[in-house]
Amino acid sequence: MFAKPLAAAMMTAALMSSSTAFAQVSDDIVKIGVLTDMNGPASTPTGQGSMTAAQMAIDDFGGQVLGKPISVIVGDHQLKPDIGGALARRWYDVEQVDLIVDVPVSAVGLAVQNIANEKKRMFITQSTGAADFHGKYCSPYTMQWVFDTRALAVGTAQEVVKRGGDTWFFITDDYAFGLSLERDAAAVVTKTGGKVLGSVRPPFATPDLSSFVLQAQASKAKIIGIAGGPPNNINEIKTGAEFGVFKGGQQMAALLALITDIHSLGLPAAQGLLLTTSFYWDMDDKTREWSKRYFAKMNRMPTMWQAGVYSAVTHYLQGIKEAGTDEPLKVAAKMREKPIEDFFSRNGKLREDGLMVHDLMLVQVKSPEESKYPWDYYKILAHISGEEAFGPPDPACPLIKKQAAN
Repeated sequence: MFAKPLAAAMMTAALMSSSTAFAQVSDDIVKIGVLTDMNGPASTPTGQGSMTAAQMAIDDFGGQVLGKPISVIVGDHQLKPDIGGALARRWYDVEQVDLIVDVPVSAVGLAVQNIANEKKRMFITQSTGAADFHGKYCSPYTMQWVFDTRALAVGTAQEVVKRGGDTWFFITDDYAFGLSLERDAAAVVTKTGGKVLGSVRPPFATPDLSSFVLQAQASKAKIIGIAGGPPNNINEIKTGAEFGVFKGGQQMAALLALITDIHSLGLPAAQGLLLTTSFYWDMDDKTREWSKRYFAKMNRMPTMWQAGVYSAVTHYLQGIKEAGTDEPLKVAAKMREKPIEDFFSRNGKLREDGLMVHDLMLVQVKSPEESKYPWDYYKILAHISGEEAFGPPDPACPLIKKQAAN
């Protein structure tokens, strides 16, 4: 008489045991670390805004996954690779952080990537642009979510040349990131039938950029390519406006500019600027809905990097849910299985090399007269497919070599 109840109890116990064994979360908590710049030149497009975006993703996911709580911590790497590397090592070893996100500037991002690979923990960068991240330094534990230098350079240069901007002169930050942007953009300009008339290379954080902008203006190139990031890129655009570059019939094309940069510059100085972006808050109903929630917390619209933090954290948590564990490689495998289609990403797909390929936009900054409401800054000129912008996987990536061998 006890056989059936006993069998049922044993089966239930076995199922519970099996479920417990499968649904495993290390340390009974999923911990996400936002490693960012809290006070330096990258703090506005990343910083507290990236922390807010990560927390929004966690809250929207319900604050837990597989029945375990999700927590978030923040650290300031001060744009220094040694500090970023030390924080990442401590987070993985002592704080038991499962995933690090954000990490602006490529030198810090690559340092953190090395440690993530060594510790076999996950790292998803939104604000590191070096293409080597998913190229020769690629790792099964790391992902690049928002952009790389090739996508921005190709997206801008190709579309601008198509529209008649066929002569270029570059103002290039004299360090790896700027040089990479110029190299990729110049190759596309030439390939698309344009011509590069020359370049100048100011050092990082040059106080007075007047002579560099004057040389670019004197070149008579239709397009002055700004190959670099803050603070030079903003000061070059501002100086160009003061010197009448736009009024003289030339255009500036920023190979990296963010909506917070445009806000800082103001439309009178930035109007006419061309740039490529992964995200614009006012693109459609989905982008507006999320961005307005973000604005209520931060009192400014999100950059593509901050929106990318939300997207990546959400997809990571979904990966844990579907894998039944937070074991990094199993989660990464689940993250690659499904397309990434959310308010941030259109036609998104996480490749084997760790690059999240998705569509981009070429936009032009509106004039003050064209802007109808706060943060109404961009005219969308073209949508660029991810395959076109990011190109094929880099054969230098060991993961691609391994896949090809199989």
